[in-house]
Amino acid sequence: MPQVMEFKLPDLGEGLTEAEIVRWLVAVGDVVAIDQPVVEVETAKAMVEVPCPYGGVVTARFGEEGTELPVGAPLITVAVGASSLPEAPAAQAAEAEGSGNVPRPLIGYGEDHSRPARRRRVRPVTAAVSAPVAAPAAAPAPAPAPAVPVAPAGPVPVISPLVRKLAKDGGVDLRALQGSGPEGLILRADVEAALVALRAPGPAPAAAVAPTAAVSAQGERIPLKGVRGAVAEKLSRSRREIPEATCWVDADATELMAARAAMNAVGGPKISVLALLARICTAALARYPELNSTVDLAAKEIVRLPSVHLGFAAQTDRGLVVPVVRDAQHRNPESLSAEFARLTELARAGKLAPADLTGGTFTLNNYGVFGVDGSTPIINHPEAAMLGVGRIIDKPWVHEGQLAVRKVVQLSLTFDHRVCDGGTAGGFLRYVADCVESPAVLLRRL
Repeated sequence: MPQVMEFKLPDLGEGLTEAEIVRWLVAVGDVVAIDQPVVEVETAKAMVEVPCPYGGVVTARFGEEGTELPVGAPLITVAVGASSLPEAPAAQAAEAEGSGNVPRPLIGYGEDHSRPARRRRVRPVTAAVSAPVAAPAAAPAPAPAPAVPVAPAGPVPVISPLVRKLAKDGGVDLRALQGSGPEGLILRADVEAALVALRAPGPAPAAAVAPTAAVSAQGERIPLKGVRGAVAEKLSRSRREIPEATCWVDADATELMAARAAMNAVGGPKISVLALLARICTAALARYPELNSTVDLAAKEIVRLPSVHLGFAAQTDRGLVVPVVRDAQHRNPESLSAEFARLTELARAGKLAPADLTGGTFTLNNYGVFGVDGSTPIINHPEAAMLGVGRIIDKPWVHEGQLAVRKVVQLSLTFDHRVCDGGTAGGFLRYVADCVESPAVLLRRL
């Protein structure tokens, strides 16, 4: 007999305690190989495909799409070595497939087999039922008979509390929705589609949604969770713990842009402006290592870090994320350009691993791409500093004693005043500006 193994939601990264099921990649009865992805989940840091360490046949799934599970909760069970489902009544297999949709005190932990199974009672559907259900699509609509309730032919699908709350908060009438899940089950995607239709300009289809006036009057409520929740917590902690200060300077970037054009003119992979700024940052951190550090509050120590793991801000459809380039001090501009491009593509596709978003020691924030000149960014806790770069634009500038039009950029440094004083921070920023104005300064350290 094949051994049935339970695979639990693993620890997906530093400090992560739960994840939300976004999409199942396997169904009950599917044959899976060792390390094959079986589910896509969303954590507070990224979208992740979770591989299963067992090979065999999936015998049960725990949790429907949209359910949030804690680390350590069961995901699936696998009959190791089997090539098909073991002999069992069809009803048992169906119950295993739907186990994530059955309400229980701890959602996602499967059925309790310590007690004898009981037949689920099918309650008649009436207009007074507060928990709406969807009848099977194949069942013909009965003739109008208000005094005679009609029960659906199959089992009544159960709507998860998460989906029900999402509908309630958004003012969606679940009784008006046709579910796209098994047996007409209303999924999170159905409610989200209804919300889009509800908020779209023009009259909403009468059969799609029925807005609730009370909810509309209160405004839209957006759960502060996932990436947005993680960002909120980190920024709040940064402001609570770090006594930050900001200094800034304008720099003439004309020579830097000319150097980049010359590099790209000789052929080969294109060098990005961000890569040149990153190379300048690593050179500046070698001179001012105080800014590549962290504060250990428990030990009351400043910890200077040996490697520069450079974070950079990237805007995605899921919000702002900060991928990390490992050991950036060992990379040249071409290597940095390639790594920035790779991580940005993964970020926009929602495929960054948690390891790609943790462990940063210094952050480079190019907010100039948004068309702004300056900012006072919040430090990415537990780092000690962040360099902000505004847009590079033509401005009047005194060059070699003459007024000229030059390409000017504003650089701002936000730093933890516990790790250094203003003299160190100003020295770092001035060195960065000198390298921007005269890239040949870098040649002494290349």
